[in-house]
Amino acid sequence: MEKWQKNIANSITTPDELALHFPIDSRPLREVAKRYPMRITPYYLGLIREEADPIWRQCVPDSDELKEDELLPDPLNEEGLSPTRALIHRYPDRVVLLVSSACAVYCRFCMRKRQVGSVEGRFSDSEIDSAIAYIENTPQVRDVILSGGDPLLQPDDLLENILGRLRKIPHVEIIRIGTRTPVTLPERITVRLCRMLKRYHPLYVNTHFNHPWEITPQSSLACARLADAGIQLGNQTVLMKGVNDDTDVMKLLMQKLLAIRVRPYYIHQMDLVKGTGHFRTSVGKGLSILEGLRGHTSGMATPHFVIDLPGGKGKVPILPDCIERGGNRLLLRNYLGEVIEYQDLESDPPCQLAQSY
Repeated sequence: MEKWQKNIANSITTPDELALHFPIDSRPLREVAKRYPMRITPYYLGLIREEADPIWRQCVPDSDELKEDELLPDPLNEEGLSPTRALIHRYPDRVVLLVSSACAVYCRFCMRKRQVGSVEGRFSDSEIDSAIAYIENTPQVRDVILSGGDPLLQPDDLLENILGRLRKIPHVEIIRIGTRTPVTLPERITVRLCRMLKRYHPLYVNTHFNHPWEITPQSSLACARLADAGIQLGNQTVLMKGVNDDTDVMKLLMQKLLAIRVRPYYIHQMDLVKGTGHFRTSVGKGLSILEGLRGHTSGMATPHFVIDLPGGKGKVPILPDCIERGGNRLLLRNYLGEVIEYQDLESDPPCQLAQSY
């Protein structure tokens, strides 16, 4: 068993275990953890400075997750866009291949909160085989994104088997891996792993730093190993109340990412996922943060601010002065030219209609 696998085995998985490290009453959190699994690696636990700080909020269960609201388990209609269970085909030329249902840390804001970490959410070998067969038989697919869960929770040999099979498909030009392990389990990014990944270029890795405290010597080394293997690194940040909904925090995060050779790619407005409503901010908050980045730091440190539209209608970039609004009702245009309604939290000044790319 490798070091990273031992650390997964030594992770905290119950509120009672957490109470051995912090003076909390674990009882209210037990029901939350029963419904939405909990796991915090020893490394990520060590980043917590105090109860309810930005790291804590991302990984510790909160009773707000069980509040009844109008949010949906699958607001992006991923299951409706799945021709086979382990694959999502939303855009014409690219698909998401779900190769794992596990993560090093079960983030409380997860877009796939309904299935990640659960026994029911696991993908069998035959389901992954069916997904790869679909890719083989769909010539317009040129870009495959490995996701889950976290693909890098797979052992090296199983991951290489998937990469090798994809690379044999002539029309697959690009492979991307979405992983949070550099943030939550940096010891997973071994020299051996990077040597293996290097054999499957063009290969891109998008990771998921949400706060400057997550950029440490360990996570920096993990990113350096990937970059030294010739892998281009991007970052997708989720805008969250109480975590990073502050211009100075977000600016520092983006600057630190560039310093470790990770290009800021997206800031995501919170998806409308059941159990995550307490993290939501208004779209206006995201726009004010974007305004605080544009011109105040390098353009390279200014990512796209996007909304992933309900119903699986696609991502739309939002810029200051680019929204048609009536009260808390936004009308957004996606890449197909469809105009989709999005319900915001509060009213902001009206402006023009957003156009996706």
